[in-house]
Amino acid sequence: MQYLDLTVVEQAWAWLNRDETVWLCTVLSTFGSSPREPGAMLVARADGQHVGSLSGGCVEEDFLERLSAGAFSQPVQCVRYGGQEGLGGSRVTLPCGGTLDVLIERMAPGSDSLLHLETLLATLRGEQALTRRVDLDSGEKTFVEDGGVGPRVVLSEACRVASIRVGPAVRLIIAGLSTVSIACAEFARQLGYEVIVCDPREEALNSVHLEGLSVEPVLPSIYIASPGACHPATAIVALTHDPRIDDLAMMEAVNTPAFYIGVMGSRQSSLARAERLRRTGGLSESEIARINMPIGLALGSKTPAEIALAVMADILRVQRGKTRDAL
Repeated sequence: MQYLDLTVVEQAWAWLNRDETVWLCTVLSTFGSSPREPGAMLVARADGQHVGSLSGGCVEEDFLERLSAGAFSQPVQCVRYGGQEGLGGSRVTLPCGGTLDVLIERMAPGSDSLLHLETLLATLRGEQALTRRVDLDSGEKTFVEDGGVGPRVVLSEACRVASIRVGPAVRLIIAGLSTVSIACAEFARQLGYEVIVCDPREEALNSVHLEGLSVEPVLPSIYIASPGACHPATAIVALTHDPRIDDLAMMEAVNTPAFYIGVMGSRQSSLARAERLRRTGGLSESEIARINMPIGLALGSKTPAEIALAVMADILRVQRGKTRDAL
């Protein structure tokens, strides 16, 4: 899941909690080029205020215009954008020539809607992976347990039940501030990750302007070890070249369910770090094997931006289940 989707559900819950009706939109399927993948979400109020994204803008404009005109009064409705024949009254032709199917759910204030969104919020925050099933005829919504593997959205054979897989928003914990850390944070934000930077050094935090991410002014190892900091959709990277920060972060990272753990350094310094982690940290060979060091893809990177690109590309590779020799 993208961090933007968590923001969407948080806003939907806040509006519902203020007794306002909301319309929750979910991309069900895409054909051809599309800027947002199945499962992407947007929430809107009747006055046009909205959070989230479904496309590059044209789909949102059409939806909000029709919403303000009183459309979408049913509990559940599907709309197809693009293609030769739009479903649900769509008048939009996508510039890319593709098509986009969108599920639109009208959620009125009440305990049932709030409970549904609270369950969805808990899932996105990392408590448990679930599948959200929406009956496209009756509007009935249920949750079932999910293993977290497979396509984001599955439609039943008759296309009358949408199964939408939901899980934690991908989180990137950056241990320590550096020029590479800042570049990584920018890349990660563009990828839709939730970004958390940990550094106890006040002078380091005061020297940069960090927008759109969380800052924890503590030792990264302390934050990583704190309850709820890491879930299976978490990546942890240490990028300072300072063993006091990087080594301690790695010693705690291997005790988490993070899907990616990495630390910056040359091959020679990585060998020295591995020996320190064995001797001082008491890490086993299997724990050391979890750590990507040197971190990132071997792109011949030199500048901070190039190193950050190599790091984020490697994280995305692991997230997508690709081996290095398959690239």
